[in-house]
Amino acid sequence: VQLQASGGGLVQPGGSLRLSCVDSESILKISPMNWYRLAPEKQRELVAALSSAGTPNYAESVKGRFTVSRDSAKSTVYLQMNNLKPEDTAIYYCNAQDMRTGSWNKYWGQGTQVTVSS
Repeated sequence: VQLQASGGGLVQPGGSLRLSCVDSESILKISPMNWYRLAPEKQRELVAALSSAGTPNYAESVKGRFTVSRDSAKSTVYLQMNNLKPEDTAIYYCNAQDMRTGSWNKYWGQGTQVTVSS
């Protein structure tokens, strides 16, 4: 199973983007999942997490600006990003937990580039 991340692009500071993460085998209907980002010369950062019960958690750097949500019918998880800042520039990855084993290593998206620049 491969997760497909999309929705990235070039946006001006203050703008918005919505990232999507979909899969073909209904993993994302309920699995806990994370959104990570990786910026040049920085460590990978956990941006947002969504539990199987739908409880979100956010990094302090994005609280109040980013919202993670799930559409179980579409087996899709979204990351709505508002009031984007240049420091949000990164490749964003979605990652889901294998609920049978507890592993987070199996399900990853390929990454989508977000660039915030004027």
